[in-house]
Amino acid sequence: MAGPRRRSRQPGQLDTGPLGADIGSFRLHLAAEGKAARTVQGYTSAVRWFAAAHLLGQAGKTSWEQVDAQDVQQWMAQLLARYSSAYASIQFRALRQFFKWLAAEEELPDPMARLRAPKVTVTAVPVFTSVELSELEKACHGNSFAARRDAAIIAVFTATGIRLSELAGIRYHPDDPARNDLDLQAREIRIAGKGGKPRTVKIGHQAARSLDRYLRARARHAQAHLPQLWLGVSNRGPLTPTGIYQIVARRGRQCGVNVYPHRFRHHFSHTWLDRGGAERDLMELNGWTSPQMLTRYGASARGARARRSYDRIMDDST
Repeated sequence: MAGPRRRSRQPGQLDTGPLGADIGSFRLHLAAEGKAARTVQGYTSAVRWFAAAHLLGQAGKTSWEQVDAQDVQQWMAQLLARYSSAYASIQFRALRQFFKWLAAEEELPDPMARLRAPKVTVTAVPVFTSVELSELEKACHGNSFAARRDAAIIAVFTATGIRLSELAGIRYHPDDPARNDLDLQAREIRIAGKGGKPRTVKIGHQAARSLDRYLRARARHAQAHLPQLWLGVSNRGPLTPTGIYQIVARRGRQCGVNVYPHRFRHHFSHTWLDRGGAERDLMELNGWTSPQMLTRYGASARGARARRSYDRIMDDST
């Protein structure tokens, strides 16, 4: 299974004409509601794309009052013809939030009130085999700065299953506990999750050792004074989420393993449940608020977990 491609599906520049003012107001509303910057960007980008590409470009509509359910249905049909059902569903939910807000603000009919989101076809993400994880570890062997850093990145992903943005946001400031997210002695990392919601995750001894090896190399880096934990090679500055994604993918290509950051999240969830970990504890560690997430992550190995549970519970050999 190929990993997700990190590229934008939407055009960079969008002219929303007379429809743009309300989109700007919607952005202010989302920000005032405390929505995460990424959520605000995602929602407003979806509305701008719909407005520019369909309403102005195809339907010739210049006001939101003219929009009806058929416009949304036609737009969804176009998206489903070009992209995944999951992506179309994301666009649908963004538009639904916009029209719900617009209907309340301007007392207009909601064209999406009776529409249902596209049915999402769930593709199970395969968990790693022990051989694949071993090959990834071997790919990062060495004492160079890059080798130690990349080994630590993969070790933390494996041990925690945290999101790419969460890993990229880890801070390191050993002289200021308030700005330091790492506690290697306690084997804990403080994470800023979705919406900036903090939580603390644990790591194992192997991940702690990998981090310690990286920190000793990091101390000799010209940018070691910066608060970001992950730094670039050749004394370059902090890694971005895109940079970390590329590093992980490159290490995977070196050893023939199809790997991308979010696959670790599925693997961690599977491993936790497979070893008898409590579902509520997994929700806390992963920063989930909805139990529905439990059905998505590690789904590819759900049958294997059930069969192993059967042998453990129903063993009649004694």
